[in-house]
Amino acid sequence: MVTRTARPDDLPAVLALVRQHRADAHAEEVLTGQVPGAAAAAGFRRLLAATDHRVVLAVVPGPNATAGGTEGETAVGLAILGTDPLSVLLGIPQVTVDNLVVHRAHRRRGVGAALLAAAAAYARETGAAHVVAAVGGHEAERQRFFARMGFAPLTTRRIVALESLTRSLTAWQRSWLPIPAPRRGPVRRRPVVRPLPTAAGAEG
Repeated sequence: MVTRTARPDDLPAVLALVRQHRADAHAEEVLTGQVPGAAAAAGFRRLLAATDHRVVLAVVPGPNATAGGTEGETAVGLAILGTDPLSVLLGIPQVTVDNLVVHRAHRRRGVGAALLAAAAAYARETGAAHVVAAVGGHEAERQRFFARMGFAPLTTRRIVALESLTRSLTAWQRSWLPIPAPRRGPVRRRPVVRPLPTAAGAEG
């Protein structure tokens, strides 16, 4: 088993591994619709062309593959590596590992460790001092794997549908609108009643 950078013709294998990852993460509802082939291919090409990302595949070479050849190989793992932009801005670049996936039939055979070795090599290339992995809080097996590899808890990531976020923002904006003051009619002043002069004052 070896790791290599993905190529455009690896799209079917990459999508299959991503679908498995989402299913394992109980995100099956995201997969109900078929992604159009042209759109998926275009997005994959953009990802491959991005200078701040690298798509790495773990593959089992075919029995008759020549050195470096891909004939008959089987993709058994995937990792999408990137560089966190905020960490670069702060001068302490970090490499991110997203969608680290190992095929169910090839787990506990060193595939995950090989993908992390590729992440470590990418970190050395980019001058990063840390590697950050995204793991769902409910993914106990993946949590244990990263813990064994020395990863410590860092933060919590949350997700929301755009429609739900839009409704929340609209409700929040309405709650902060200023309350108009009640209208008041013209203020009527009472006439000033001056006292009449006294008799003594009149005689003086």
